[in-house]
Order: sequence, then C-alpha cells, then structure tokens
Amino acid sequence: MTAEEHPELLQRWNSTLHAARAGREGPDPAPYGRNLLARWAEPQRRYHTVDHLRAVLTRIDELADQGGEGGELELVRLAAWFHDAVYRPDRSENEERSAVLAEKALTEAGLTPHEVTEVARLVRLTITHDPAPGDLNGETLCDADLAILATDPDTYGGYVAAVREEYGFVPDGAFREGRAAILRQLLGLPRLFRTPYGAAVWEERARENLERELAELTDTPGTACAEAAP
Repeated sequence: MTAEEHPELLQRWNSTLHAARAGREGPDPAPYGRNLLARWAEPQRRYHTVDHLRAVLTRIDELADQGGEGGELELVRLAAWFHDAVYRPDRSENEERSAVLAEKALTEAGLTPHEVTEVARLVRLTITHDPAPGDLNGETLCDADLAILATDPDTYGGYVAAVREEYGFVPDGAFREGRAAILRQLLGLPRLFRTPYGAAVWEERARENLERELAELTDTPGTACAEAAP
C-alpha cells in the first residue's frame, strides 16, 4: 500500500504541516507524509492501520467542532500521525520510538523546538492516556485515540478481534490475562474521556463495552465488573 492510495490523507498531512509551520520555510512535507503512510500500512498491523489513523484524525475534528478542545490543534494532529508510527506488537517501546521519530522528522521539517517537544510529549502520553487536568492538547489526543471504545458493539467487536490478531503470537491464556489487566486499568480511571464532549457522549458506552469484554475474558461477569469499577 502506497501514499498514492490515500491521496486525501497525504493532502491532509501536507496541510497540517504547513499550518503548523505558520508560514515558515521548510522542506516539502510530502516525503514525510509518504514515509508515515508506509509505516501505517506495514503487514504486522491489523488494528493500528491507516484506518485507525484516519479515525483518530476524524475524532480530533469532531472534538474541535463540538467544543474547540485542544489548545494547539495542529500539533495534536501531528501527534496523531506519529503516535503509532512505530508499531511492533512484540515490543514494549513503540510509543517511545514513535516519539523519537517525531522529534527527528519534525525538527528536519522546520518546526520550532517547542512544537517538536510538544508533539513528542503527546505521543508519549498515549502510553497511559492519562493527561493532567488542564492539558487541553493531551485531552484531545487521548480522547480521539480512545474513541474506538465508545463505538457500537459490532464495531467494538471488530476492534477487539483485530487487536487479538495483532497479538496472534501470544498464547490465549497469556493474552487474556494481559488484556484483562489493560481493561481494568482503563476502567479504574476516574474518567476515560477528559474533554467535555467526550465525557458526555462517549463515556457511558465505552465503559459498557469494556465491562462486557472484561466479563467475557474472565468468565465471572459480576465479579469482574465490580472489581473494575472506579
């Protein structure tokens, strides 16, 4: 899969980088965009694909339209492009390597040190999805990344199946244990979604999806849901 198969995304990347540079001179954005799209199309991916990138960008737009969340939306959008740019299911340092890639590429592409640092910080924030109160950029990116959790049951089921496929090398018992731990961590957060819109529109359905999946993983619906409640 090449960038030419996603001309609208490549154009979006070009526009975002131009806007972030705010009229400053810099190299042609297109080669950076093509490199990123090639990364997002790597064969080991099943959920963390170009479709996921597109969905996160769309959710950022939705948040911006509904409430204007995010102090530096172009930087948030750049962070979305980089947040899973390095992705190997068998490695634990994907976010850190993605942040380092962002630092290198965006410095070359003409962003200021502040802008580069902020994008890299946002990429690293997707390790925990737990932005500090008042972190508008972080709230917007994390809510957009987690919005898949608030989809209808069929879409959510497809997401879960795709994640399992990415981790096909992990034995079923170990996967169930690890996945359950992640679900409990998410359910233990006081709020999954930090923007006003995300909290109002996505929170309830996301928790229902997570609790249902956790119950299915543990085969103890009542106990699992009770223990996972924040």
